[in-house]
Amino acid sequence: MACALVLAILVSSVLHPLSLTTLADESDNNRDALLCLKSRLSITTWNTTSPDFCTWRGVSCTGKPQLPLVVALDMEAQGLTGEIPLCMSNLTSLVRIHLPNNQLSGHLPPEIGRLSGLRYLNLSSNALSGEIPESLSLCSSLDVLALSNNSVGGVIPPLLGTLHNLSSLDLSSNKLSGEIPPLLGSSPALESVSLANNFLEGEIPLFLANCSSLRYLSLQNNSLSGAIPAALFNSSTITEIHVSMNNLSGSIPPFTNFPSKLNYLDLTGNSLTGTVPPSVGNLTRLAGLLIAQNQLQGNIPDLSKLSGLQFLDLSYNNLSGIVPPSIYSLPLLSFLGLANNNLRGTLPSDMGNTLSNINSLIMSNNHFEGDIPASLANASSMEFLYLGNNLLSGVVPSFSSMTNLQVLMLYSNQLEAGDWTFFSSLANCTQLLKVNLGGNKLHGNLPPGSVATLPKSMVNLILRSNYISGTIPLEIGNLSKTSLLYLDNNIFTGPIPSILGQLSKLVVLSLSRNKFSGEIPPSIGNLNQLTELYLQENELIGSIPTSLAGCQKLVALNLSSNGLNGSINGRVFSKLNQLSWLLDLSHNQFTGSIPLEIGSLINLGSLNLSHNKLRGKIPSALGACIRLEALNLDRNLLEGSIPESLASLKGVKALDFSQNNLSGTIPEFLETFTSLQYLNMSFNNFEGPVPIGGAFANTSSVSVQGNALICSNVQVNDFPRCSTSASQRKRKFIVPLLAALLAVVALALILGLVFLVFHILRKKKRRRSSQSIDHTYGEFKRLTYNDVSKATNGFSPTNIVGSGQFGIVYKGQLDGKDSLVAVKVFKLNQYGALDSFIAECKALRNIRHRNLVSVITACSTYDLMGNEFKALVFEYMANGSLENRLHAKIQKNADLSLGTVICIAVDIASALEYLHNQCIPPVVHCDLKPSNILFDDEDTAYVCDFGLARLIHGYSSEAQSNSTSISGPRGTIGYIAPEYGMGSQISTEGDVYSYGIILLEMLTGKRPTDAFSDGLTLQKYVDASLSEIEHILHPSLMPKTGDQHTVTPKIEEYKPTTVMHICALQLLKLGLLCSVESPKDRPSMHEIYSEVMAVKEAFFSVNS
Repeated sequence: MACALVLAILVSSVLHPLSLTTLADESDNNRDALLCLKSRLSITTWNTTSPDFCTWRGVSCTGKPQLPLVVALDMEAQGLTGEIPLCMSNLTSLVRIHLPNNQLSGHLPPEIGRLSGLRYLNLSSNALSGEIPESLSLCSSLDVLALSNNSVGGVIPPLLGTLHNLSSLDLSSNKLSGEIPPLLGSSPALESVSLANNFLEGEIPLFLANCSSLRYLSLQNNSLSGAIPAALFNSSTITEIHVSMNNLSGSIPPFTNFPSKLNYLDLTGNSLTGTVPPSVGNLTRLAGLLIAQNQLQGNIPDLSKLSGLQFLDLSYNNLSGIVPPSIYSLPLLSFLGLANNNLRGTLPSDMGNTLSNINSLIMSNNHFEGDIPASLANASSMEFLYLGNNLLSGVVPSFSSMTNLQVLMLYSNQLEAGDWTFFSSLANCTQLLKVNLGGNKLHGNLPPGSVATLPKSMVNLILRSNYISGTIPLEIGNLSKTSLLYLDNNIFTGPIPSILGQLSKLVVLSLSRNKFSGEIPPSIGNLNQLTELYLQENELIGSIPTSLAGCQKLVALNLSSNGLNGSINGRVFSKLNQLSWLLDLSHNQFTGSIPLEIGSLINLGSLNLSHNKLRGKIPSALGACIRLEALNLDRNLLEGSIPESLASLKGVKALDFSQNNLSGTIPEFLETFTSLQYLNMSFNNFEGPVPIGGAFANTSSVSVQGNALICSNVQVNDFPRCSTSASQRKRKFIVPLLAALLAVVALALILGLVFLVFHILRKKKRRRSSQSIDHTYGEFKRLTYNDVSKATNGFSPTNIVGSGQFGIVYKGQLDGKDSLVAVKVFKLNQYGALDSFIAECKALRNIRHRNLVSVITACSTYDLMGNEFKALVFEYMANGSLENRLHAKIQKNADLSLGTVICIAVDIASALEYLHNQCIPPVVHCDLKPSNILFDDEDTAYVCDFGLARLIHGYSSEAQSNSTSISGPRGTIGYIAPEYGMGSQISTEGDVYSYGIILLEMLTGKRPTDAFSDGLTLQKYVDASLSEIEHILHPSLMPKTGDQHTVTPKIEEYKPTTVMHICALQLLKLGLLCSVESPKDRPSMHEIYSEVMAVKEAFFSVNS
């Protein structure tokens, strides 16, 4: 016994000091690890002078006070920056890590798997990148894993499904791709899964659908496909299912497990078919049922048992029949969306009383008829009322009790004004932003004072296409925030009030198709935010006011069908160089010549000067308007020949020179216009042979009658044969020529048959492409029109950050997101805009690169007037464009050092090398220019705007027979490869040319369109000065070096300034090589990228 006791004491005396020593070492290790975290993550709140690290903010410990161990880090929103260091894994006793809402970057280190006791990990809302480490699966005790709102990519590690204690998984709003791991959901403890807002594809795994403990599932905004597993809808535990904005197909499974705990079901924006299952009416706990934007048919089932339903959205389907009366009696319903279906019937007279909590009533684009119930005036919570494009009739009721109303959409019905009481009642709607009453049967004058009492908050007022008469009330000048004013297609009379010039926020002013008289008020020129002005079909007289030059943001101007006279003031149009959609001055009394300044409208798509009294010659300057798709000069007094410069209008689709005094021959270049669909040259004085190729081969598309001296070289029409002076010597070749002609005709017939088959197949392909375009949109995370409108403050002019031929770019903020976005809204009434949208979708669909602006989501829907609406949402680039860096007056180029230029050159080359060589098929940008190079917060360069991009199938540098061809130059003057101007096919060499021009522009500060002495081009200007580059480099790029010249130094003489000269010289030579005239002599982007990377390494090895 004594021996045993002694032995126990000895063992205790040995082991206890060892245990204390181990704990002491581990405690010291914890302190060292915390000091490492403080250093690496810039933690300023820890007082390291205190020996007790357990008292540091956010640190929790366990164990004895003398030997504490860190078990938790709680530091939410503490401004932490930097990458998560490896030393965090030395805190081996950690159970909880809670670091959301900081600025942590880099990847999650694999060593975190060493924290075997970790139960809670939350790093949401940081700037993490990289991939989720597989080693996380070693944290077998993990209960909560939250990495949402980062930039984590790659696939979801399959082994996460082996974490049997995992109850909550949130990986939403990242860049994850691939499929959802099949075993995810096998954890018996799993209650919440959120994988929304990623790039996931494949089907919803059955393990996840069958998870017996799952309560919350969020998979929206991905690219998931396949059918919805029936097990998911028959779970006894699930309360919320969010799978909207995917590509799910098939029918909605029936609900068979009752009572169900399901509280919220969102299936919006998929491709679901069939009917809304009647069993949904038994989900008595349901508060939200959202099944909009699918392909559902049939009737809406009875939902009378859903007494707690608050949100019901069945919009954008093919539902038909009468709305069940029970829906109008749901007491808690606040949102009812039935728009864009085939529903019919009348609106219940008491719906305003039974829907006492209604906030949004969205029922546009159906077949509802009868009166608008007067009881709606009792819906005092109403904010959004959409009843447009139905068959509603009767007098518009009063809205005086709807004090919270923000949007009123009653357009395209058969509504009447009565005594206009309803319009006066809008004065009580103090929050009102938008009113659209267009396309109704509103008669009479606007009541005196009614416009004056409209809320000052009004941004849109649309009364178009009614029967409103009288004059525009002068108090309309009170609507100081209005951006859209549509009063067209009414019976307004009198002069256009000058007070409209006070509406400084106006973006669109449409007064067309009325009976306005007098002159265009000069005050219109004060509207410097105006982009569209429509005054056509009135009784206006006088000349175009010179003040109109103040509307420098105009993209569309239509003054046609009035009595305007005098000469067309060229100075006005020299200032309106943003005109891109339309310039229509037709059907007036304008005299004089066509001003040369019209040629400065290089982005103009349609020019109509017909039905005037214009004289003189067609100016050659019109050839500079290379984006023209429609040119109408008919019914004037023009003379002379058609200028050869018009040969550059290779994308034109309609030309009308008829009924003038034009002479000369019909230009042969018209045969090369492959897009030409309509050509009218009739009733002029043209002479000589009529061309027979191109559009001339289709006699229904071309009209040349009324030209007495024209003839034909081939007997294929009614024109006389052109005379010849054939000699006997020539006659002996007639027989061989006829034989050759017969052979050509036979070949033409064969080719025609092949072309016909190809055309039919191509039409089918286009039809399939049109039908599947929504699938293309499905690759992105889609939004509704209201989402886009809200994000851009109702498309506020103050949010506009750019405007191009096919779209306007707004700065915005998506609902629930902190970061800004750029929203590109396409002008679908502009020729080529839809093609641009489709091209951009196809180009951006599968490309991901660090130097390409990423598309976040897409919107393909209809606006509030039923018009097609398309937009793309991109990352917002806060630091502007290269164009601004180079040429904005406020910049002075001070920050564009040689090192910056080199980095930009590398970024652009990297993006293009990826597009040309790593995308299958290769992508050609087609419109590379400084304004399409943007910068983020860290001054990284990004290539944007793929509206003209083309995919090249079967591409090779030696043979481009399968390349997409273009109809005329597409791009921007100065940056377009010269071969495109000759009708050549699109190729990667075109982008190389543009890259070379940009390189030279960055180094010299000169635009390619600048005027150089002796008629030099930018390339020749640079080439002439390569021996003394300090004379052409921008001053900010090269430091002053006395008499030092650029010589090739020995290795030991590599001083910074000398190396800078060498690097600049190399870039200049590369820019010249890229922009040579012959495409085959240009380097590939792979070679260019290697070259600029070598320059970068040489430069920064000395200047680091």
